[in-house]
Amino acid sequence: MSSADETLDRIKAQVEEETPDDIEIDSVAFEGPELVIYTPDAQTVANRDGIVRNLAQTLRKRINVRPTQEALVPPNEARARITQTIPEDAGVQNLDFDRQTGEVFIEAEKPGRVIGRHGATLDDISASVGWTPEVVRTPPMESSTVSNVRNYLKQEREERRDILQRVGRQINRPTTSDEDWVRLTTLGCCREVGRAAFILSTPESRILIDCGDKPGAEGEVPYLQAPEALAAGPNSLDAVVLTHAHLDHSALIPILFKYGYDGPIYTTAPTRDLMGLLQLDYLDVASKEGRTPPYESQQVRDALKHTIPLEFGNVTDIAPDIKLTMHNAGHILGSAVCHFHIGEGRYNVAFSGDIHYKDTRLLDGAVNDFPRVETLVLESTYGGKNDYQTDQSDSERVLRDVINEAYENDGKILIPAFAVGRSQELMLVLEEAMRKGDIPTMPVYLDGMIREATAIHTAYPEYLRDDLRQRILYEDENPFLAEQFEQVDGGDEMRQDIADDEPAIILTTSGMVTGGPVMSWLRLLGSDPDSTMAFVGYQAEGTLGRQIQRGQDEITLGDTSGPRAERVSLKMGVETVDGFSGHADRQGLESFVETMHPRPEKILCVHGDASTTNQLSSALYQKFNMRTHNPKNLETFRLS
Repeated sequence: MSSADETLDRIKAQVEEETPDDIEIDSVAFEGPELVIYTPDAQTVANRDGIVRNLAQTLRKRINVRPTQEALVPPNEARARITQTIPEDAGVQNLDFDRQTGEVFIEAEKPGRVIGRHGATLDDISASVGWTPEVVRTPPMESSTVSNVRNYLKQEREERRDILQRVGRQINRPTTSDEDWVRLTTLGCCREVGRAAFILSTPESRILIDCGDKPGAEGEVPYLQAPEALAAGPNSLDAVVLTHAHLDHSALIPILFKYGYDGPIYTTAPTRDLMGLLQLDYLDVASKEGRTPPYESQQVRDALKHTIPLEFGNVTDIAPDIKLTMHNAGHILGSAVCHFHIGEGRYNVAFSGDIHYKDTRLLDGAVNDFPRVETLVLESTYGGKNDYQTDQSDSERVLRDVINEAYENDGKILIPAFAVGRSQELMLVLEEAMRKGDIPTMPVYLDGMIREATAIHTAYPEYLRDDLRQRILYEDENPFLAEQFEQVDGGDEMRQDIADDEPAIILTTSGMVTGGPVMSWLRLLGSDPDSTMAFVGYQAEGTLGRQIQRGQDEITLGDTSGPRAERVSLKMGVETVDGFSGHADRQGLESFVETMHPRPEKILCVHGDASTTNQLSSALYQKFNMRTHNPKNLETFRLS
C-alpha cells in the first residue's frame, strides 16, 4: 500500500471518529488541494452546523462533501424536480449533471433567486434530488471565451479528475528532508519590465511564479534552463502560480506543457479565462506577423485543463510544506497578490505581481494585510523618483480635453490600450463623459480583443467594485452595453470606412504598439494631422509605443528588416495621459509598504528598469530602515 493510501485510511478513520454515528462515510479522496468526503448522507452533513468546519480544523484541510452514486436521483427526474423548485424568474439557462462528483451546475441569469434566502432553495434542491447544486451566472454579455472554457472543462471532466487526484497525492506526500531553508531565484523581470518568472524552493518543494514574455523583445524569455529552474525537468515543479493574465506574466506558461509539465496551475477563475484568451491571441498575432509561435493551441488547452482556480482569501495547500493565499491586487480583473506560508510558521513570502494601490472605477485597490510576511517581492514599474501619476480625476479631465480638441478638428482619437484592464476603465470613463455631456456623443470603436475581454469582466462581477457590480447585475444599466460602443469586425475594409467617416474614438490593441490592429490604424491615421494618438498606459523600453511617445515622427510597420517593411510619416498629434495605468506609482508603492501589516523585513524590487528598481530600493531602505535589493536576473536569495 502506498503512503498516500495509508494517509487516506488514517484520515478516513479520523473522519468517522469526528462525525455523528448516524452519518455513513463511504470513502475519502485527495482531489487537488481538497479532501473530498463521499457519503450517502451528504445533505445531513450540510444541514448540521459545525461538522464540516470542525473536520477542516481537525484535519487542517479544505473539505468538500459529496453524495455517493446511490444517493442521486436519476438526471432526468432530477431535472424536472429542480425546475419545479427554482423560481421561474431566476432565468435558468442550463442544467449540467456531473455523476463523478454528484454536482449539478445550474446556469442562471439571477443566481440569487436560485440560491434563495440563506441558501434555502439550494437546500431544497439537494434534499429533493441528492445532487449538490453549484450555481454559475449567465454572463450579461455573451462571452465565447467563458462559454468555450466551461464546455472544454466539461468535456475533460474525467481526465481533469485524474489530474486532481494525482495533484492531491503529490501535495499530501510525506516530507523527507531534515534540512531547513527557503530560496528564491529570479528568472526574469529584474532590472527590466517583462518576462516575469521566479522559482520559490525548499528542500521539499519547487514553485514557479509567473512565466511571461518581454514586450518588444522577441526571443528574450525567462531563464527556465537555469539549474535552479527546470534543469531537472518541468515535472520537478510542484506547481505554477500565476499572479495575473497579462502576457508579460502568462505568455509562456503553455510552453511548460510542450516540454512535459503535467502539474497544476493556481490562479483565480477570471485569470484562467483571460489567460486562455490572451495566449490564443498571442499565437494568432505571431502567425499573422510571420513568426514561429513557441507553442500550439493544444498547449493552451492543456494549461486550462490543469488550472485549479482559487478564491481570494482561501488558504490552500499547494505542496507538502507550502500554503498559498491569493488577495486582490487591484491591477486587472482577477489579479492577485500571492502570499506563501512555508512550513509550520518557518517563513512567509508575498509576491505583489502588478498592483494598483488605490481604488479605480473598475476595481478595489490592492490588499496588503497578511498574518506574516518576512520577504516582499515588489513590482517597481513606476517606482522611479519622478514617477508620480496624475490624480485620476485630473487624468480624466485631460483625456476629455484631448478628445474635444480632436473632435473640433474633425479628427479621430486613437487610444492603444491593453485589452484587459485599461480598456474597461476607459470605457467607463467615456460612457460617463458622454452621458453627462462632457464630450460629444460619438462612436467608440473597439478593435481587437477588447469586447471579448469586457464580456469576461461581466461574467465575474464579484471581482469588480461594488457600485459597478450593482450597475451590471441589478440596475439594468450595464455601462459596457452603451450603444456608442461598436465592435470592429470587418477587418481593414471596415477600418478604412471608419477612417473616412465622422469623428470617432478608436480603442484598440496592442497597448504598447507591438502588433495587432493598432498597426492598421497607424497606416490609416498616422499621416492625418487632425487626428490624435493618446497613450494611457506604460510603454516599455524597446517598443514602438515608447519610440512614438518620445517623439519619433517616422516609424516602420511590419517586419522592420524584411521586404514587407513599411515607412509611415507620423503627423498625427501624440499625447500621453498619465493616471490611467494599472500600476501603482511611486507614492502608491511606498504607501503599500508603509501600511502593510505587518511590514516585511526584506523587499526585492523587480519589474522595472535598472534605474527605477534602484531608486525604489534605495528609497524604501532610507524611509523604512529595512533590507532592500534590486536583484539581477539569475540571482538566488537564501531567505531562511
